[in-house]
Amino acid sequence: MIRHIARTLLGIALTYAGITHLTSSRQEFQAQVPTILQSQADFVVIASGVVEILLGLSLILLIKYRTRIGWITAAFFIAIFPGNISQYINGTDAFGLNTDQARAIRLLFQPLLVIWALWSTGAWTSYRTKKK
Repeated sequence: MIRHIARTLLGIALTYAGITHLTSSRQEFQAQVPTILQSQADFVVIASGVVEILLGLSLILLIKYRTRIGWITAAFFIAIFPGNISQYINGTDAFGLNTDQARAIRLLFQPLLVIWALWSTGAWTSYRTKKK
């Protein structure tokens, strides 16, 4: 039951974040796009927003495929980590992260999102069970 709630909350959070990528926080998210992709920042933000919405809704609705979606969600969190690193390295202010300390603390939370995705979907447990 706790995993179901955690998976649903993660799904809601991802769906909400994806919607804000496309609407109210679009410029804030563009500030996090790594320097190498700055010329395509708007596309990166829109594409990642669409992916977040799809992942969020999938976590909530596609329970039968939850372990696969868990792995995909974890991979997504790893894929967007360079944006967080770029924000830290470049000292970019966005989402109230206006100090190096605040940006560094945020970096520590990304692995927790990966763990959340794997744990709440049972992906890690499924993997360990198959290995035995």
